[in-house]
Parts: sequence; C-alpha cells; structure tokens
Amino acid sequence: MKYRSSALLGAVLLSAGLVACSSPDEGSGKTADGKTVLDVWLMRDSVSAAFQKEFEAGFEAAHPGIDVKIQVQEWNGITEKVTAALAGNDAPDVIEVGNTQVAQYAQSGGLTDFSGKVGELGGASWLKGLAEPGAYDGKQYGIPYYAANRVVIYRTDLFEKAGVDPKQIKTRDQWIAATQKLNTGGTQGIYLPGQNWYALSGFIWDEGGDLAVKDGERWKGALDTPEAQRAMAFYQRLQALGKGPKDSDEAQPPQAEVMAKGQVAQIIAVPGGANVVAQSNPALKGKLAFFPIPGKTADAPGAVFTGGSDLVVPAVAKHQDEAFTFLKELTGDAWQKKLATAMSYVPNRTTLAGAVSSDPGAAAMAVGAANGHATPNTPQWAAVEGKNPIKDYMTAVLTGRDPKAEAAKASGSITATLNSGS
Repeated sequence: MKYRSSALLGAVLLSAGLVACSSPDEGSGKTADGKTVLDVWLMRDSVSAAFQKEFEAGFEAAHPGIDVKIQVQEWNGITEKVTAALAGNDAPDVIEVGNTQVAQYAQSGGLTDFSGKVGELGGASWLKGLAEPGAYDGKQYGIPYYAANRVVIYRTDLFEKAGVDPKQIKTRDQWIAATQKLNTGGTQGIYLPGQNWYALSGFIWDEGGDLAVKDGERWKGALDTPEAQRAMAFYQRLQALGKGPKDSDEAQPPQAEVMAKGQVAQIIAVPGGANVVAQSNPALKGKLAFFPIPGKTADAPGAVFTGGSDLVVPAVAKHQDEAFTFLKELTGDAWQKKLATAMSYVPNRTTLAGAVSSDPGAAAMAVGAANGHATPNTPQWAAVEGKNPIKDYMTAVLTGRDPKAEAAKASGSITATLNSGS
C-alpha cells in the first residue's frame, strides 16, 4: 500500500525531464548508439531529483549497454494505468507499486515471477511487511524497495517535566503508565483519534491475531477473535488518556496540527509528522523526538503496519534481463543504503537498518519495521478499505456499544467483501 507523507519524504519532486541523454530509436527499444532503453515507472516522491540523477549515472556507468529512462507517475489513477499496461503489449520494463497492490496485479498473470531469484536478491533478510505482500499464490512477484511505518512522536520537554524517561518505555503496560503520568496539568498524555485502524492493527498482530484469515479457499474477517478483542480493549485504554475524537481518524483533524497547539505529549505517526508540528509551531522545534511503538512484552517492539513500495516487472516487458539487473542494483546493499540516507526511508532488509542510525526518526522506524506486517494478502482487500468497517467498529466500541457484537458485525462485513470476487 502506498504510504506517503510529504513531510516524511521531504523530497524534491522528480521531473519527467530527468532522463538519459541519448535519444531512443522509437519502436526498436534501442538508442541511436545501440544501447537498450530500459523504461521504468517510479512514483511521485519515491526519490529526489538528486538521488535519481546519482543513481542513473552510477547504474549506467556500471552497465554501459543500458540507457535508463525513468518516468514519474502520479498515485491518483495509477491502478487503472498499471492494469492497462500489464494487459497491453507496450508495458514499461519496471514499475514501482504499493506493497499491498502486488496481489491485485499478480492475480491477472501479468507479472514476472522472481521466485527463483529471491536468494540472489537478498531475500533472506527482506522486511516481512514488504516481502509477504509481494508474494501471491506461493510465488514472489514484488521485490521489496523501501518501507516506512509509524512511531511515537513525543515532546521531550513534557516528558522531562513529568519525570518520564522514554528509554524505559519498552512494553505497552509501561506506555500506559507513562501516558497516565503525562496526562496532568492540562496536558493530553496522548492524542489518539478513535479510528486509527493502522495502530489497532499493530496491537492485533501483537496479540497473535489478524484482520482476516484464510480458511481453505475463502477469507474470514477476524475482528471477533479473542486476540483482536484484547487488542481493541488496549486501544480503548490508551485512547481514553487523551481527548482524541472517537469518530474520525488521524487526518480529521490533522493530528500534527493538533499536537502543534502545545498541549499534546504524544502522537502515533510517521516521523515526518514532527516536521509538520514544528512548521506549525516553531516554538516546538528541537522539542520533538521518537521511539518505536512499544510491544506487548519487552522482547520485541510493537508490531506496525509496513507501508512502502515493491518493484515489479510486467510479464510482457521486452527487456527482462535488463529489468532484473535494474532490480538487483536498486534493491541491493549499496543503493539501498544511499536511498535510506537520502530519503529517510527504512531499507528493504533488516540487515541494513544501521544505514539510518544517524537519523533519529528513521532509526525508530527501522526498529519497528523488524516487526512489520501488511494487510491480508488478497486482491479484494482494497475493497475492504473502501468501505472500512474497521473504523466504524472502533467508533462503536469507543462510544459504548457491545464490543463482541460490533466485532462480529465488522468481521461479517469483511468476510462478505473479501469473498465477493470468489
């Protein structure tokens, strides 16, 4: 699933004019001097103009027979555009897609299967939240590109005033106790809107549950399981320690703007949210820091939803070998380290987490990313999000309705939607 924040990425927008200098011979797939033209679609804000320029120069120096032509695509309308490209005969050679979109495209048979190349691509240490949704029906189609996830953004001055040491918050119970201590003197211990279903998903995964599970050939909503019920009960406890609305999500109103008003000690957000807070209230610049969402126990950080992208190659792409070379380079150690540093991303595998150690926000993300997850791996999940009964369920519980009855209703809705295409 795409997971974008302009504040997180801080990217200089790409220009479609930043392409290699050689003019292609239209229709031949070759430049005038005989190089193979490799057509690549990357998404808006995926990389900065500076990184793109550096990568193109480095890649073409290492592979002089390939001329990379990167075209920047917009997220709005991209699903229809990619679907049409996969069904046609003039598809690009490499496409960046949201990690949870891979199943939707793979279902049609339009993607190249890289199952036999996983080892060569360093798949043993790929982030689960990128690798698992990149697979469909037992085959690996999506190659992990980069990740981002939520952390806790906190006010260092309010923590110090309350005598709370963030380094001592390793478990959810410790987090509750610290937030209760912060929730005094007009300060909200945490601002948590009632419909932050991404945060709830992490708590469900911590409990050993999921949003939906596969039962034979059918899917079944799982919000009514004991694991999910425990997670919702924890969410309810945490949400009650602030004044977040029970009937809206983190975008309504924008939670960074709420924090900028000066009375909120913590929010759950991507690290770039801190930039938004400081821009809205310059007095808070230098007073914001990060820690990973705490886990149920101190043994592991809290589970998080992994947003980010995978790279795929259309089955009809004309330059399969060159496309694989591109994948291997951009998702390999050297360029992943450069990308993570340049863009404050989490690299695509756990062994590279140290690349962002000097970036406090990205470093906190990387800790959480090691326990990252994705939404249920089915092409129909997008339809669930379109209706999003999870949000309605959360509001119902937070406003006093029966948790079990509401969970059963939401699970039934998820079940019906996921099996509607069966």
